[in-house]
Amino acid sequence: MKYSDLLNEGSSEVDIQRHLAGGDPVAITIRIPRNLKEAAVEAAELKGMTFSAYIRTCLIDDLSKGAK
Repeated sequence: MKYSDLLNEGSSEVDIQRHLAGGDPVAITIRIPRNLKEAAVEAAELKGMTFSAYIRTCLIDDLSKGAK
């Protein structure tokens, strides 16, 4: 099932979060400014999580809100 299918079906925020958090891990490479990366690492540490977990959480939070 695709993310857009979930939106079209009117799935709940929890169902969308479940879908986004599931699946096999995949490695990606992104290019962002060093200052942004360092700030994100600090923000993650303040929340007691890793940089990767922080990025995943931010993406899941944003995407689970749907097309609102």
